[in-house]
Amino acid sequence: MSSNTADLSTLQRGEFLSAGAVALAATAFGGGSSLLPDEKAPGAVRPRQESDVVALTFDVFGTVVDWRTSIIREGRMLSQAKGLEVDWERFADGWRSGYGPAMNQVRTGELPWMKIDDLHRRILDDLLVEFDISGLSEAEIDNLNRVWHRLIPWPDTVLGLGRLKSKFVLSTLSNGNVSLLTNMAKNAGLPWDCVLSAELSGHYKPDAEVYEKAADLLSLPPHRIMMVAAHKGDLRAAQRVGFKAAWVPRPLEYGPSRTIDTTPDPEFDYSATDFIDLAAQL
Repeated sequence: MSSNTADLSTLQRGEFLSAGAVALAATAFGGGSSLLPDEKAPGAVRPRQESDVVALTFDVFGTVVDWRTSIIREGRMLSQAKGLEVDWERFADGWRSGYGPAMNQVRTGELPWMKIDDLHRRILDDLLVEFDISGLSEAEIDNLNRVWHRLIPWPDTVLGLGRLKSKFVLSTLSNGNVSLLTNMAKNAGLPWDCVLSAELSGHYKPDAEVYEKAADLLSLPPHRIMMVAAHKGDLRAAQRVGFKAAWVPRPLEYGPSRTIDTTPDPEFDYSATDFIDLAAQL
């Protein structure tokens, strides 16, 4: 990784709140009063609010960051440096399309449990053969695999999250592993209050255990959490556990040639064009 790219090993203690310390900066809001009342505490009492939702959990790949453009951009830079001829659009699509089948291999026991970094590497190794890419050192292959730590946010992401953060606790809820999500936040300036990952439950979304674990770590009943995602399957899985749901479609996630219906969907509590629109609605 280049010297100007943040990595988990360079983070200062207390500089960023990750899931391992889900003390959750709840006391950082409202002059020290917590946005996350411990409803498990005996005799806990809270005032009724207009909305019971106090925490927003976000899908990341595709919802918060533009994985496809990021991979294509870094791939083209690698081509220039190494003299490669690669269809990076097709490469990026192939890398992402291998993600679901790889997770299913873990679910069925064909593969042992592994974090997403390791699944991405398995898929990458196959793609290097498929696209006849050779001449890369192990360090260069590892750096390419870590492109997922350096994904760029959508144009509205940072501003929209900043506005939402003034009212809600913000957390990831992604299949990405904790180190990946933390590095991404540092690199892209994503203002999370904490990092929650499917890794902490030993499952992948959309397994119910992922959402249940998030609610447990936040010490909140599911109805006080809203899942924000561009993918309807993720939202439906969260709803089955009791989460509220906000759909924020990303029409360009899979490139300009693929059409995605962005019509507001009454199946979900909110539908928004982007995070800025979602903040205005909430």
